[in-house]
Amino acid sequence: MAPKKQNKLKIIPLGGVSEIGKNMTVVEFGKDLIIVDSGLTFPDDNMPGVDLVIPDTDYLEKNKEKIRGIVVTHGHEDHIGAIPYILRNFDVPVYGTKLTIGLIKAKLNEHGLSKKNLKIVEKGSSIKLGIFSVEFIQASHSIPDSVSFAITTPIGVIFFTGDFKIDFTPIDGDVMDLTRIAELGKKGVLVLLAESTNVERPGYTLSEKSVGETFIDLFSKAKSRIVVATFASNVHRIQQVINAAEHYGRKIALSGRSMVNIVSVARELDYLKVKDDTFIELKDIDKYKGNKIVLLTTGSQGEPMSALTRMAYGEHRKVQLVPEDTVIISASPIPGNEKTVSSIINKLTEIGVNIIYDTLADVHVSGHACQEELKLIHTLLKPKFFIPIHGEYRHLKKHAELAESLGMKKKNIFIGKNGNTFEFTKRTGKLVETDYAGNILVDGLGIGDVGNIVLRDRKHLAEDGLIVVVITVNKDTGEIISEPDIISRGFVYVKENTNLMEEAKLVAENALSVCRNKNIKDWTTIKNSVRENLKKYVYGKIKRKPMILPIIIEA
Repeated sequence: MAPKKQNKLKIIPLGGVSEIGKNMTVVEFGKDLIIVDSGLTFPDDNMPGVDLVIPDTDYLEKNKEKIRGIVVTHGHEDHIGAIPYILRNFDVPVYGTKLTIGLIKAKLNEHGLSKKNLKIVEKGSSIKLGIFSVEFIQASHSIPDSVSFAITTPIGVIFFTGDFKIDFTPIDGDVMDLTRIAELGKKGVLVLLAESTNVERPGYTLSEKSVGETFIDLFSKAKSRIVVATFASNVHRIQQVINAAEHYGRKIALSGRSMVNIVSVARELDYLKVKDDTFIELKDIDKYKGNKIVLLTTGSQGEPMSALTRMAYGEHRKVQLVPEDTVIISASPIPGNEKTVSSIINKLTEIGVNIIYDTLADVHVSGHACQEELKLIHTLLKPKFFIPIHGEYRHLKKHAELAESLGMKKKNIFIGKNGNTFEFTKRTGKLVETDYAGNILVDGLGIGDVGNIVLRDRKHLAEDGLIVVVITVNKDTGEIISEPDIISRGFVYVKENTNLMEEAKLVAENALSVCRNKNIKDWTTIKNSVRENLKKYVYGKIKRKPMILPIIIEA
């Protein structure tokens, strides 16, 4: 009789490994599967026209019947942003703490989706999802109601830190539950998955309260309006702005759709402590003196359509910045955003406002753990195996070295990438080079309909421009009845390149004549002939390769 096949624990990151953002991890054992977080990221320069990037769900589609639910660590976009897109295709429950579920509910309202699958879980409690038990453990981050997960499986406990830092004086008073983490470490943890965002930074992350002290100082010196730009989801930072504004008797107006939405949810659920008359409508700011106003806005990363960017370029409908204003950018640039943020700072400097950002004052602290905090978590949990997550490859490598320096065996540390499978038994672990992950690109209302070919064409158009050749043929005979018309977009300035365009028209005419003489009436062959002849001509003349699009019109 053949021995019974033993199920292995599988951990498959579909996002958030060797990248910042788009966090999503599959945990699978036998016939049961759960999803930890479902986040998004924003497009890079190689994705023109794309709005959002979410994880590929092909693996989930193939294992649909196994999915027992989604558990969410906290309410930041890189952890909840993909949930509306996931719930379009998967009728599964979503579990999170009160604020996290409140923010997800607001997103589902925007998408016109049902909220029936949303389930609130109290910190410190556990839920059963198939063969798994998931314990929600209090963590500290830059948004309230953040948790870590202890997931009990048939072969051991998996610990997900989620995004965290160890803040002993948090704004909401909810200190990370290190006692429970130590208890889990004593019982034994099979696998630790820990975030790696700040692993390159030595020491400890400063407490969020230090920013509040800076705000009090800066607000005392401001002579007129104060504009504070920060992440809309940084609810603790918003509370610090409220505290400073109320301290000096200032009113607060909100600008930016995400800021308005998140503040509304946080106030409704009582996660922001604010006096009834502190907030005013943006349209009413001119009713108050400048020294009585604070504008709380989006745009700390220089996003093109954000409120701060529109203010900087004089395009905001209700706010025109003047030299007497003080602008505080209470965030540090996300890797890759440095140039964009710098350009906004330069525009604000041109206006003459008093601009303050993280290199000039302590107006931002990270929500992520530095080296000493990570060491503490490793030491308390004492895991058998370790997978660094939530970071680019250099972060994962550094985190692996940190774990090894604490005594973990190198063979028990696994650095992978999105789509790999990590397989575990009670005693063994290994990395399997599977490739289950990719990107789904969201463009407007289109989800996944923009692929590599479309991106290639968009880049081609952006870099080299377009030439359209319009050819008119007789509907009955198929004969070409007029000379081709050439239209140029993004290629050359036509008025200054008349000769080039006239010669291009002659080249197209010659190509059509050759087809006519050979009695070629197949439209595809005619189009290819015109395209290839024009391509050779244009490259020979000015060494450019525009996209050439022949169009045949029947008349």
